[in-house]
Amino acid sequence: MVTTNYLVKGMTCGHCVNSVSSEVGALPGVENVSVDLATGEVAVTSAEPLDFDAVRAAVDEAGYELVSA
Repeated sequence: MVTTNYLVKGMTCGHCVNSVSSEVGALPGVENVSVDLATGEVAVTSAEPLDFDAVRAAVDEAGYELVSA
């Protein structure tokens, strides 16, 4: 298992957390997604390292901006 932390910009509420969790959680190999609304940190646990562009696309699809990994 690999856990990678990402910084997501634009989340302001519980719905934001659910949207990001749902989109990122749907990526192949993702086991768990934990979102800290206060800091914008998203911790993703996956079977293998995830492609950064795939994570960015999932966050974009949720309507937010992936700032960094």
